[in-house]
Amino acid sequence: MKAGGIKAATVTAVAGAAAAVAAGRLAGDAALRTPPGRPLPTEPHLSVHDVGEDWISLTRDLATLRPGFYGLVGKDDGDGGPHAVVGPVREDLPHPADAVVRRLERVTRGAFRRGHQVWLTPSLRVGNPVTALDLTYADVEVPGELGLLPAWFLPGRRSTWVIAAHGLGSTREQVLNLLPFFHEQAFPVLALAHRGDPDAPRPPDRRFHFGETEWRDLDAAIRYAVRYGARRVVLLGWSAGATMALRAAQRSGLRSRIAGLVLDSPVLDWEATARTLATARGVPRALLPLAVRAARGRLQAHEDPAFDDPEPLRTPTLILHGPDDEVASWELSRSLADRLPRLVTLRTFRGAPHAAMWNSDPTRYEEAVRRFLTPFM
Repeated sequence: MKAGGIKAATVTAVAGAAAAVAAGRLAGDAALRTPPGRPLPTEPHLSVHDVGEDWISLTRDLATLRPGFYGLVGKDDGDGGPHAVVGPVREDLPHPADAVVRRLERVTRGAFRRGHQVWLTPSLRVGNPVTALDLTYADVEVPGELGLLPAWFLPGRRSTWVIAAHGLGSTREQVLNLLPFFHEQAFPVLALAHRGDPDAPRPPDRRFHFGETEWRDLDAAIRYAVRYGARRVVLLGWSAGATMALRAAQRSGLRSRIAGLVLDSPVLDWEATARTLATARGVPRALLPLAVRAARGRLQAHEDPAFDDPEPLRTPTLILHGPDDEVASWELSRSLADRLPRLVTLRTFRGAPHAAMWNSDPTRYEEAVRRFLTPFM
């Protein structure tokens, strides 16, 4: 090959490599962007086929065949979008082969009509503890390293507080499912909005770090709870919020005050989760390694080198997880429970998607949590 041809080929190769790296960075950004209150890309969008007084017909899909109770959300046109609660599948009503009929428990907001594009969500309730549940609470602000973090505080007579951290694609509304249970058990609850949430400070790079930096907001919540009377705390987290709880139990200066962890669908391998989210957002398979590498680089740029080798887990832990979770591996939860059988209890929920173990069987879920919390009462 002539010198000119070699030079041109080299330039083309370099340009191609640069384009691939740039595409990988964009794909990595896509994996790291998980806007709160928006469905995860793994959640299918469905169509409303028909609506009755106490039933709704939806696109037939594995999602619409899930057991239990779910929120049903439509497109937000500036009013928050319609929201309803759907119950179990109904086999007693006729329906076409491409549809599934579920019980319509209640319509919380707006209305659903034939042809509406909708998706299922773990959040059965919307609003705040008063509007959703008629439970007294206070709006408080937790001083965090990036600024003030808004939180809901629900009082209770016990000296052990529950501090809740929501997961990917969710907001503080995720805890509303469990507030009646904690209220009945008389636990004070602090439900935190962490960095990147609406009304909370934004992270410097505007990206979510799967709990690897967000745990510091949970640490700030522990300090707030201790300052205002908590003798011990139990950290409750869903998804990446569960990762936040794990990291706080390993790294917090107040980890001796953490009596227990309740982890729903914990993200124990964020790279695998990032790969899953990028795939669900349509990133080509060939770019996935570059996307994960770019995401790793962006996260490592904000990690504290003092925590490269975190403390081993020493906190009693309840994990609620299932093998149908497509976002966070249940196998990793099972492996953790197998390695630490005296410390970690795993309760498996089949047929439940990511961070929706309660939805699949609320009674069994709450009984597992009640038994775990009994020593802290």
